[in-house]
Order: sequence, then C-alpha cells, then structure tokens
Amino acid sequence: MKEKVLEELRIFEGKVIGVRKYRVELPNGVESTREVVRHPGAAAVLPYTNGKVFLVRQYRFPIDEELLEAPAGKLDVVGEAPEECARRELEEETGFKANTFMYLGYIYTTPGFSDEIIHLYLATGLEEKKSQNLDEDEIIDVVEMDWEEFYRACLEGKIVDSKTIALALRASKIIGTLHSDQ
Repeated sequence: MKEKVLEELRIFEGKVIGVRKYRVELPNGVESTREVVRHPGAAAVLPYTNGKVFLVRQYRFPIDEELLEAPAGKLDVVGEAPEECARRELEEETGFKANTFMYLGYIYTTPGFSDEIIHLYLATGLEEKKSQNLDEDEIIDVVEMDWEEFYRACLEGKIVDSKTIALALRASKIIGTLHSDQ
C-alpha cells in the first residue's frame, strides 16, 4: 500500500511548520498529489496530584475558540528529547515541576495531512506551584479539575482537544490505581 514519491515541492517553511506538495504514484499505478504539513513533533503532559489534574485554558486562533487542554509544546531544537520538552512545557505553562514522568506513548494528530506526532506523559509528584514562565505570545490560565470531572468532560465532549482526550484515556488505568492507593 506504500506510495512512491515522484516529485516534492517545498511550498512554505515557517517557525512551526513546513508545507510540501508531492506527486506520488499509488500501488495501482495511478498518479495523485499529496499536500503535507511537516512538524518537528511535540510533547503533552497531564499534571496529576491528589485526585486533581491541572489544565491550561488558551485561545486558539485557527479555530477562534478557547480550549481547555493539557500543557504541551513543540520540540524546540533538533534532537530534543520529548520528556525534556514535556518538563519544560509543564514548568513554563503551569509553574509546576514534577518528580515523576510516565511515558504513555504517542499519537499522530492528523495523519491525513500532517506528520505531527505528540508524545504523551503523566506527571506526578508535583512540586509547589511557582509562577508561569510564558512566551510573550502566550496567554494561558491554569485550571484545576477533579479527575472524575476532567474524565467526564472528555467523555461528554466538553473537552475537545485531541491530545488531552488521548491523555485522559491513556492515564485512566494509572490514575485509577493511584486513586485506590489513597
């Protein structure tokens, strides 16, 4: 089912993404085009302690809407480890540091047109909250929610950010175990 690349055209190169247009040959011999958004990858983290999660609320220009989501950000330098990115984003966006990061795998955000991959982490053992260290173009509020309220909001469509929903699903068994230990 693999497609053969016949031609690649660089359309755009930005700070966050690149856009390519490909002419490809399908396995049945038919030629087609593919438009692809190239992304360096990202990490998202769900901070959890004592039955509570901490999310960020921010305005997202492409959809003209505020979203409630897990702290996340793109890998800033070539070769940056996803966990390093998750630690950085957790501290910058929420002010928290975590003693433990558990890797929960990764997701492809929109594989129909993008190669973006987001590595998912659960952060526990949170240290006392300090002030955020936001980039000048970030305006973010930290929102504390009970685990049950958060999970229900993901199931009921009140939280619609895909990485956050994936984190809720992947963390649910671990959180259930942590809840039973308390």
